[in-house]
Amino acid sequence: MTKRSLHLGSAMIDIICIVEEQHIERMSFSNDAKSFLMLETGRKVPAQSITTHVGGGACNTAVSLARRGWDAAVLGRTGDDLNAGAVREHLANNGVEARWLLAAPDAATGTALMVASHDRNASIFVHRGANEGLGEEALDPAAFEARDLVHIAPLSSRSADTFGAIAAQGRKAGALVSANPGIRHLTSRTEAFLAALAHVDLVSINRVEAEALVPAIAAREGEGPDSRRPADAPALLRRGLVGGGFSLGLLRFLDGLARCGPAHVLLTDGTEGAWLRGPDGVLWRPSLPAEVAGTAGAGDAFTSTLAAGLAEGIAPADAMLEAAINAAAVVSVVDTTEGLLDRSTLLDRAARAQDTPILEF
Repeated sequence: MTKRSLHLGSAMIDIICIVEEQHIERMSFSNDAKSFLMLETGRKVPAQSITTHVGGGACNTAVSLARRGWDAAVLGRTGDDLNAGAVREHLANNGVEARWLLAAPDAATGTALMVASHDRNASIFVHRGANEGLGEEALDPAAFEARDLVHIAPLSSRSADTFGAIAAQGRKAGALVSANPGIRHLTSRTEAFLAALAHVDLVSINRVEAEALVPAIAAREGEGPDSRRPADAPALLRRGLVGGGFSLGLLRFLDGLARCGPAHVLLTDGTEGAWLRGPDGVLWRPSLPAEVAGTAGAGDAFTSTLAAGLAEGIAPADAMLEAAINAAAVVSVVDTTEGLLDRSTLLDRAARAQDTPILEF
């Protein structure tokens, strides 16, 4: 029987500009680990390519599950404009239901301009538009019925206020509820977010987002390092997390977030791999090698693939491998969905990558 999923969050038009290295400068800071792209004012800068695609967390993860063979649907908001038509066409072409994608006459469809060069890690200018106005009145109970998975992609502004209601409605419907909150949501509504995790089965955050939560988790768990930090452990376990003047061991942080409700806590760390805290302990899996064309969409690919695997009853270690494979495929292309793999290709690549190391803590 086909699995069914509902994806809530943003629907975006992504305009992706690739600039060759000789036409743009990059400045990096060694202590702050930040990098900046610099453009000369008043000058037309030659671009290697400028392309337009459909993206956004809800659309990306829905397409990911549709490629996997799931019956996927999106619940979100667009404007009533030409870009909304492009979003609907993209979803239809990928077999994603758009019945609950609402057109707002008072706002534009969200748009992002991504400028990438050097390491292809894009700087993103974003106008969220209609995505900021998803209220509880849009949460049609019929959309949640008979879903095996309800995935909550990043929400912001008014939309973030619906997070708790979405999670509760997904749990009431009997679905596995996964959530991938954005940094704006975590920093502006920290306590409400942590309280809503009582209705979430899988929460997925990256290292930057985790460090934004460190003060709140440290207040509950107390500061301090992990009791076990093997010298040959991955760097994040040895270093721990630091944010807002507080420091916390990685394992202590994962345990603290899990005590808020989720059975599984995923922390991704880019090329340094991913951590999954589940009922049986903590797993670390390294990222897979890839020729990077663009990093946008990698997190959506990883989280959606992992959530689907857990909903299907796949062992967490195997689900993490499939997630790493799908994320590596996505970063090999410029946009956020072209590289997403179908189920048979995922299984084939997973079978050939079974010797990939995984650590348990």
